Amino acid sequence: MGLFSKKVSHKAGQVDKSRLPRHIAIIMDGNGRWAKKRGLPRTAGHKVGAETFRKIALQCKALGVEYLTIYAFSTENWKRPAEEVSTLMSLLKKYMQEAIDTMERDKMKLRFFGDLSALSPELQDLACRANAVADRVEGFQANLCINYGGRDEILHAAKLCAAAGEEMTEENLEKHLYSAGIPDPELIIRPGGELRLSNFLLWQCAYSEFYFCDTLWPDFGERDLDEAIVAYQQRDRRFGGVK
Repeated sequence: MGLFSKKVSHKAGQVDKSRLPRHIAIIMDGNGRWAKKRGLPRTAGHKVGAETFRKIALQCKALGVEYLTIYAFSTENWKRPAEEVSTLMSLLKKYMQEAIDTMERDKMKLRFFGDLSALSPELQDLACRANAVADRVEGFQANLCINYGGRDEILHAAKLCAAAGEEMTEENLEKHLYSAGIPDPELIIRPGGELRLSNFLLWQCAYSEFYFCDTLWPDFGERDLDEAIVAYQQRDRRFGGVK
């Protein structure tokens, strides 16, 4: 089975496929609470949450969304218990290996945003190999944010801009962001009941629409995604102007 090989029985419902966001970003939240409610270790929640990522990525592709960015591991998440971090890194390894094997066949690519230098040499090598395969693939793109922080990304881009002797303009800074070359997310979703960004895509979210819901990430399904997109499609997006 490939990274994105499971079948999706999608029913679009009220979603207007002619007005889809090109790029959806999601803050995965609630894995630990989902597990705790069931008397399970937090690691169990992360494993189910990883399968939710697979399911939602497939649904986005089926709908016609071009990009999906997932906040998987922040620069602050290293503070978590060692067993939990180890489980997350093992899940990351699994997904990298699957992506390398299946991206070309499935016409779906996986890329990684963040400071990957903090990962093990094995994971860094797998990320490089996955990116090399993604370079050859056209189609839906899923981005996993690993060891990622929005402030860190802006600082990283500013340093690269300065090192290149470039004038500090929006255009020059943007080309050094991890997300360079793809549109900013029109819709940012945060399940799990919290009402904050948690240092996610701080530059890119300038005109994003936000959608919050109480559903914990492992329970987040096709209907939840549909409801988020429908809510987005009902917004009046003026970008600082008037209509």
